[in-house]
Amino acid sequence: MPEQIADALLESAKQGIGAFLESARENGQIDQQSYEQAVARVFPSLQEWWNDDSILAISPHLKEGLRTAISEKRWEDIVNAFRQSIRFGTGGIRGMMAFDRQSVLRLSEDGTDAPILKGPNTINDIVLLITSAGVARFGKKQRPPLEKVVIGYDSRVRGHDFAKIVAQLFLAAGYTVYFFDEPCPYPEMTFAIPYAEIKGDMGILISASHNDYRYNGYKLSCCNGSQFDPEQRDEMYNKYIAHATTSEISLMPFDQAPANKLVFLGGHEPVEGFDYLGREDTIINIHKAHSDQVKAFLLTPDLAQQQKESNNPLCIAYCAFHGAGRRAVPRLLRKVGFTDLRIITEGGLNDLDGLFPSFEWRPGKEQQPDPGDERAARTAVNAFKKQGDLGSFDDVDILIGTDPDADRCGVVAKVPQNQRALYDGQDWTLLSADSMWALVLWYRFQREIEQFGRVRDAEKKFIVLSHTTSDSIALLARKHGLGVIKTWVGFAALAAAVRDVWEQQPIMELTEGRHPSLGELCHPFVCDYHDINIGQRSINVAAMEQSNGFSILGGPPPDERSLGEGGHVRDKDGTLAALLVAEIAAWAKQQGTTIFELIDQHIHLDPDVGLFVNHYEPDPMDGEYPGIQGDRKKKDILRRALGYFQFALAGDMTIANQRVTDAVIYRTGKYDAIYQRTYDFHFPDEGIRFYLSSKFSHITVRPSGTGNSLRFHIQLHEPNPGPSLSDLVGKKEELFGQAKAMANELRSMLKAPRS
Repeated sequence: MPEQIADALLESAKQGIGAFLESARENGQIDQQSYEQAVARVFPSLQEWWNDDSILAISPHLKEGLRTAISEKRWEDIVNAFRQSIRFGTGGIRGMMAFDRQSVLRLSEDGTDAPILKGPNTINDIVLLITSAGVARFGKKQRPPLEKVVIGYDSRVRGHDFAKIVAQLFLAAGYTVYFFDEPCPYPEMTFAIPYAEIKGDMGILISASHNDYRYNGYKLSCCNGSQFDPEQRDEMYNKYIAHATTSEISLMPFDQAPANKLVFLGGHEPVEGFDYLGREDTIINIHKAHSDQVKAFLLTPDLAQQQKESNNPLCIAYCAFHGAGRRAVPRLLRKVGFTDLRIITEGGLNDLDGLFPSFEWRPGKEQQPDPGDERAARTAVNAFKKQGDLGSFDDVDILIGTDPDADRCGVVAKVPQNQRALYDGQDWTLLSADSMWALVLWYRFQREIEQFGRVRDAEKKFIVLSHTTSDSIALLARKHGLGVIKTWVGFAALAAAVRDVWEQQPIMELTEGRHPSLGELCHPFVCDYHDINIGQRSINVAAMEQSNGFSILGGPPPDERSLGEGGHVRDKDGTLAALLVAEIAAWAKQQGTTIFELIDQHIHLDPDVGLFVNHYEPDPMDGEYPGIQGDRKKKDILRRALGYFQFALAGDMTIANQRVTDAVIYRTGKYDAIYQRTYDFHFPDEGIRFYLSSKFSHITVRPSGTGNSLRFHIQLHEPNPGPSLSDLVGKKEELFGQAKAMANELRSMLKAPRS
């Protein structure tokens, strides 16, 4: 392009961006702080990318994408692509690859150098390579230097290609790279890092977990498979990633890598169509190693024989939601003896398709392949019924779903006839993760009690759960003599808390986050704890979170680079959860009952636990409030919530006719660099909690730290739902209605309409 034409194009962009930002500020669409930051950042950043020869060498079609966006006057999209570097959160980076469907389709068709709008605030080849350059340099500066990295990808659009260029950068930086030969579950990648045959230093998965098709991400794990500790993560970002430049990017093609520097991970035989460069004989069978590890957690050693001899074996339907669990989960379930396994393929649900064609994609309604979302469950159930070769849905005992990277597990259970009115008359429901994890814990206790008359070594055991996960689980654990730790949201916090118990680190005195002002900070990862007894407790029997994540971390590891003794991966594993729930369902069927009925009988009707109704809604329902205007909307909602916090302290607040008796602000300060503190606003990163009639009944408004969205968590508790099932059903109906009414009124109060 002639220089004068390029100069004119850039001047047009400068004027257009400035006019858009000025108009958005005047119309109240963005706040003053966001306006000033965008004015200072957007055009200079665009100009820098335009003139960077290193970028153009990697992505020759970059200018074509920018030129088209400028010519079409897509000022809002350009602002959103360049207003900031993509936010680095607890597990890495995650964001949109493109802002419209046509661009994602172009990326899918043309590859990572597709001529679409790219910038530092989108997931693209340049951002992934700059991030990787910072991570690689961080690793080489450690003592001793990091040398091995495991790299995987899920079914996201161009996930394999993005992972490959990241691997090429690490090869050029002198690392040994272990590369998956097909889309893999995130838990299998985290398992591979400390695996004895690898003993890696860190791992990277190209994935955006359960987000919709527009998103992708870069998930980082350390040498033991957990997410990096906050201190290491901050050092990695602040000292290295934030200062990485395109001049540091150097790539080594796979065919130039020495044989001992590039190792492929897979199964017992090569994957058709994958180029192993003649190294097929050196594939590490990580699939077998991971499945052997997972099946060791079964409490029914003769499960396969029982299923084989049964006249009515468990019938499992499985839905991969277009993701990497499509082979891993059926392989694992069949390996332990589940033969009546019905795979949902209707609509391509079992295909590796990052466009997620089974999910709605109208602008503003881009649904997520999230197994914890009832709409996703409905997609799976409807597809099963439509698919002609699966038989009747009446035959199905449970339906299991996993998200694209298979770290989350959702379970659909059959509803007894006498409770279907509570579920709009349908004969199935998606179990909440709160109910699933309570059942998993109860079952594991129950099997030990059957065998030994008690929970063995209860005085040494503890659970860890996020503060938005149901207190029913904590009460169940305490009933059987276990310790309980509540953390902030995310498996990084769960793993950090378990590590501190293993290392006998004293936990600072906590006040359940009850701080009189926004200026005080909570513990960086622990919210609350009960009966931990540092030095006595050492065995984690469950780590769980409301967002459908579960693992078992076990006892103290032999070293910091290993899994816990008798434990599993230090991040969530949807394949492990799928197996554990299937085992419980098989046991229940042998007893003449179902997992739904077990929850009623042994959780809700347990006088030491009581009935908990945990209701969750995201806002918006899908994705996030878009772009720079979304920043303002999220902060406006939080400001209103903080105002209601003051009303609550004054005793002058009700929600759906329920009086708020107390309120708490949970703030760790971990996102203060993103949301700068002002005189009237300190970002409440772990939320604002409004207590109702008891300490177990409350509402939590929690913001995302790295995206423009919020979560509403409602927990209602009835300690005495009645002695009979009919009493329980009536109380369920009452609390279900209260929770929905509260959610609706909360949205009205905060002006966060259901989208």
